[in-house]
Amino acid sequence: MNWAHLIELLAAQQSLSEYEAETLFSAIFDGGVSELEMGGLLVLLEQRALTQQELHGVLAALSTRVFHATTPATQWRPVLMPVYGTAKHQPDLAPLLAISLRRIGIPVLVHGALSGGSGVASAYLFRELGIMPIASFAQAQQALGAGQSVFLPTGAVSPAIADLLALRARLGGGTLARLLARLADPFGGESLHLIPASGARECVMLQSLICETGTTALLFESLDGDAVVDAQCRPAMTLVTEGAVRMLFDAEATPRCAHPLPAAQDLKGTALWITGVLEGRIPMPAPIANQIACCLYGAGYAQDLNQAKAIVAVETGSLAAA
Repeated sequence: MNWAHLIELLAAQQSLSEYEAETLFSAIFDGGVSELEMGGLLVLLEQRALTQQELHGVLAALSTRVFHATTPATQWRPVLMPVYGTAKHQPDLAPLLAISLRRIGIPVLVHGALSGGSGVASAYLFRELGIMPIASFAQAQQALGAGQSVFLPTGAVSPAIADLLALRARLGGGTLARLLARLADPFGGESLHLIPASGARECVMLQSLICETGTTALLFESLDGDAVVDAQCRPAMTLVTEGAVRMLFDAEATPRCAHPLPAAQDLKGTALWITGVLEGRIPMPAPIANQIACCLYGAGYAQDLNQAKAIVAVETGSLAAA
């Protein structure tokens, strides 16, 4: 492919065809673009949002470069949690959601980076809580089958995405790489995929994409791009399944009064706080209780949202969940 021609197209704000996008990203993922041209292409791509046809092409290229997992032998879907945010505004509560779902009986596969740069990566918190990264898919399959929460490093899910994320240190940005990491699906559409959007515009784009691909996903806005909703002020949460869209919870206009959260950068304090919630000494934040209910319903564990909310109220002791 003529990389100079593609650079000219992108510099002129022209869209790529689905075929061009798939061909381009296949080469990027496989290391088939020189460093100089790679830098130019990624800088131009970071400056604008991908079009729908470009995203389809990129995901087609990505789908063959993601290791595929077999869904556990349960009656309900596993939950897929990509954790690529960095705690800036609130503590990372991804382990609270993952462990809460596991305790109810939902298989959970979490994937993310092993380090957070200047922030607190989810991997740090999972380690603090005794959940170590699993190095291979074979081990992950065994752990999922045994009902454990599984944390897989990005490189074990998709080396191509891990390489793209690693370029952030040299090129800056990384918005596109984090978006693709959030969309990587080891279960090939057989999970409930938690997909956080960075804003209203991206939320609309992702909803359209999910409908077209037939993925079952829980879609919501997340300030830090994390797979857990705002623990103080719930965003709208939308379930997309088989192309149908259902709003499960409206967005809250104002924050609820809740137990004070630890500081965003306080690793040990956040781990202790999560432990306190899991042990019932600290109230479960209502927005996260709502998200757990959405996961139970979206995974097929509950027949409807009301049943899911009742289960969460009993399991977490949170009346707000009901």
